[in-house]
Amino acid sequence: MAMGDLMGMMKQAKQLQEKMGELQAEVAALEVEGRAGGGLVAVTMTGKSEMKRIAIDPSLLKPEEAGILEDLIVAAVNEARAHAEAALAERMRE
Repeated sequence: MAMGDLMGMMKQAKQLQEKMGELQAEVAALEVEGRAGGGLVAVTMTGKSEMKRIAIDPSLLKPEEAGILEDLIVAAVNEARAHAEAALAERMRE
């Protein structure tokens, strides 16, 4: 292997590493939303799956609705996570 080839490969590896760092920062700054129950529960998360906000319609804040509320929160979080994963996959394709 010629020295020039090795230097070229090292340069490409460094560029790829820089690009991955930029992509990770971009995804971390991304905010995605998941909704459940026709929008009765909405969750906002970062691209790194850190929950930022949750909005719950007041109609669900009744003791007898606790089970429904819990299920809707789980569904909204899972939807937000799926949006974050899709956004990451889209950026990886670019």
